[in-house]
Amino acid sequence: MTIKAIFTPIQVGKHQLQHRIVLAPLTRMRATLEAVPTDLQKEYYEQRASSGGLLIAEATFISRYGGGIPNVPGIYTAEQIEGWKKVTSAVHAKNGVIFLQIVHLGRAGSKHFHVDGEQVGSASEVVISGVNYMGPPFETPKAFTVKEIASTIQDFRQAALNAIEAGFDGVEIHGANGFLIDQFIDSSVNKRTDNYGGSIPKRARFALDVLQAVVEAIGPDRVAIRFSPGANFHGMGDASPIETWSYLTSQIETLFPKLAYLHFVEARGDIMGEDSNVHDSLQAYRPLWKGPFITSGGFSRSVEHAYQIAEQTGNLVSFGRAFIANPDLPQRLLNDIPLTPYDRSTFYTHDAEGYTDYPTITK
Repeated sequence: MTIKAIFTPIQVGKHQLQHRIVLAPLTRMRATLEAVPTDLQKEYYEQRASSGGLLIAEATFISRYGGGIPNVPGIYTAEQIEGWKKVTSAVHAKNGVIFLQIVHLGRAGSKHFHVDGEQVGSASEVVISGVNYMGPPFETPKAFTVKEIASTIQDFRQAALNAIEAGFDGVEIHGANGFLIDQFIDSSVNKRTDNYGGSIPKRARFALDVLQAVVEAIGPDRVAIRFSPGANFHGMGDASPIETWSYLTSQIETLFPKLAYLHFVEARGDIMGEDSNVHDSLQAYRPLWKGPFITSGGFSRSVEHAYQIAEQTGNLVSFGRAFIANPDLPQRLLNDIPLTPYDRSTFYTHDAEGYTDYPTITK
C-alpha cells in the first residue's frame, strides 16, 4: 500500500491543504491556572506546523463555567485571546492552518475549579460512573434550564468570535468524548422530557442549535464539529448510536453543507486507553456527508491503517500520540522514517519534557 493518497491536496473550508495528515486536538495541560496559553504551547504548535497542513488546537473552554480542569486553556478573556495570537501567528508563519476546538465540559467538569463553586450542569441529573483522571470525583450535575441552554449556546458563539479574533482559521465544536454536547445527544445521559430530550431529533437539537449560532457568527467554512459515536468516554452509552449519529450527520448535510469538515472518532473504550482496535466503525456515516471527513483513532499504532483509510475513502486522518512524539510527522511518513515512541507519563505534566523536546529528522 502506497502513501500517495494521504499526500494529495484537499480543500477544507477556504484552505487548500497539501496533505491529509491532521494534528488531533490533544489536551496537554500546559496553560496557566488562569487558562492562558503559554509560550511553551506556542512552541509546541509551531513545531508541528507544516505548509498546507491542518492542526486542530486542544479542547479550549468557552467560558469559566464551561471548564473544570486545571491548566487547560480558555478563549473567554482578553488575556487568553492574546496568548492564542502568539500560537496562530507562529503556525501561519510556517504556512500552516489551525482550527481551535471549543468545548463545554458539562458534567465532566468540577465545581472545585469554578471560581464560585457553582454546581456542574448537564442535560440531566445523571452522574458519571468511574474514575475522574483529571481531578476530584465526578459530581451529580444539575439539569440545565432552557434559559441556561440558551446562554450556553451564546457562549459557544462568542468563543467562536474570540477564536477568529485570536487568528484561528476556524473552530471545531467539541461534540464528542462525553462532554456537554455529547451528553445532550446520548440517550443514557439525556433524560429530559422537553424539546431537548426524548426522541433522537430532540436530543440532537442542542448540537444543531450550537452549530447554527456558530455558523451565523463566523460563517460555515470556518466551522467544524467532532463526534464519537458508539464510544463510552465519560460514561456514554447511547442505545442506538448508528441511528442517532446517522440522523445528526444527515441533518448537518442538509442544514450546513458548507461546513469545513466533520471529524469522527473511531469507537474505543476509556478516554485514557490505547487507540482503537476497531478497524472501521464509521462506515455508516461517511456516505451521509459530502464534505471533508476526518477520521480519528487507531493510527498511532497502525500507520498502515491511516494509509488505507486515505486511499479507500479519501478522508483526512488525524493523529494524536504519533504527532505528540513526532513533531515532523508528515515528513517522516513521506520519507518512510521510523517514528519515535511516545511517553505516556508526560501527557499531562506541565513542563517541556515530553512536550517540546521530542526529536525531529534534522535534530
